[in-house]
Amino acid sequence: MHTILWFRQDLRLDDNPALGAALTHPGGIVPVYLHAPAEEGAWPPGGASRWWLHHSLQRLCEELERRGSRLCLSVTDDSLAELLRLARLCGAERVVWNRRYEPAAIARDRVTKGALRAAGLSAESYSGALLNEPWAVRNKNAGPFQVFTPFWRHCLSLPEPAAPTPAPERLPAPPRWPPSRPLGDLALLPRIDWAGGFRSAWVPGSIAAQSLLQQFLAASFSAYPQQRNRPDLAATSRLSPHLHFGEISPRQIWHATRLHAARSSAESAAWRQSQFLAEVGWREFAYHLLYHFPATPLEPLRSQFSRFPWRSDEPALRRWQRGLTGFPLVDAGMRELWNTGWMHNRVRMIAGSFLVKDLLLPWQAGARWFWDTLVDADLASNTLGWQWVAGCGADAAPYFRIFNPVLQGKKFDPEGAYVRRWIPQLARLPNDWIHEPWAAPPEARAAAGVVLGDHYPHPIVNHERARMAALAALAAARGQDT
Repeated sequence: MHTILWFRQDLRLDDNPALGAALTHPGGIVPVYLHAPAEEGAWPPGGASRWWLHHSLQRLCEELERRGSRLCLSVTDDSLAELLRLARLCGAERVVWNRRYEPAAIARDRVTKGALRAAGLSAESYSGALLNEPWAVRNKNAGPFQVFTPFWRHCLSLPEPAAPTPAPERLPAPPRWPPSRPLGDLALLPRIDWAGGFRSAWVPGSIAAQSLLQQFLAASFSAYPQQRNRPDLAATSRLSPHLHFGEISPRQIWHATRLHAARSSAESAAWRQSQFLAEVGWREFAYHLLYHFPATPLEPLRSQFSRFPWRSDEPALRRWQRGLTGFPLVDAGMRELWNTGWMHNRVRMIAGSFLVKDLLLPWQAGARWFWDTLVDADLASNTLGWQWVAGCGADAAPYFRIFNPVLQGKKFDPEGAYVRRWIPQLARLPNDWIHEPWAAPPEARAAAGVVLGDHYPHPIVNHERARMAALAALAAARGQDT
């Protein structure tokens, strides 16, 4: 009784529940990956995600080959038909996979499971991406949570997640393998090589994910609460793309954190309430919301924001995308994103606030840009982040909370190291002016070789006037509800 193991966003062999289920049955295991972007609805993977996916699949192929197996790759616009074809070719009677929670994936998987069973195959799905299933976490009224703190408090009161399982040493092979497409046929890599910065910044794959986790726990966990908002410091785990592609599981992070804390008496009592695990909790919360409110990738959760008077300004949007707003912290973040496929979370909030509140451009435009340019582009987390910063989602920052990019820069990049790294044209400005070069005395700009409008743009807006315009727009939107 051979089994097809359908890989999706779970590109690892350790702590993989679907793989564990496949190993409990006799017969060979046929690992497959079906590249079916048309089945992702409005959200096929963007350019940065495709780059990561290529290299993650390459690593998974290597891991499987070391265990006497292989990964069968297909390109399709009909996963159900392809699974049925593969089952016929290799004599499989079972198909197993780990669940996904995006609306299009849920709809596809429901149809697929029913059709496979109707065709006489066993079809089962498992929980491999979250600590708790979204439907299993309910508030006192048996409904979904919409505020993070009580949601996470409830999650922490639940039984501890099961211990992660190790990768098997060998995978049983079927007597005959179905044909596989070469990885290059998936056409995931860019035709024009813009990914040099990605290669310098990242190593995809489960082995690299485990290494990053251990490095973070050893070097940064203790100082994380104090340093996590500092983009100028290497203080975060950078595990988000590995989590999105399932190269590491939240259960592995949970138990590794517990083990690390047990070795340190100073941390052992507080590891459950650690700020680091709370970030894992925010990811859980994002999926909880996406599952219960599936329209939110495109529609605000708070309905009054559907009538918000957003502007349409393509030149301003392009300047924001390219890091040319004239506000150094915003521009540094957008340039980091373009070059590495990632941006520090504090800077994501500041750049997002600038788009929706200084420029009055719709949060959906920012979400689309992040979707295409982030290596950790995750529909649940991206939606939660943008609705939070726009003030229109669950547990959102109020719209009238408008980040001042100059003050944020002085607070979280006090020496200007982050700005200097990504905007070298400003590198010689003194710390007093690095976050507001337009305010620097002319002689200071001259000494630093900065000519506004030439080396670096003038500010695209006056922040105080933009803030007042944003508050007026909010008042107008609220007035429509009366």
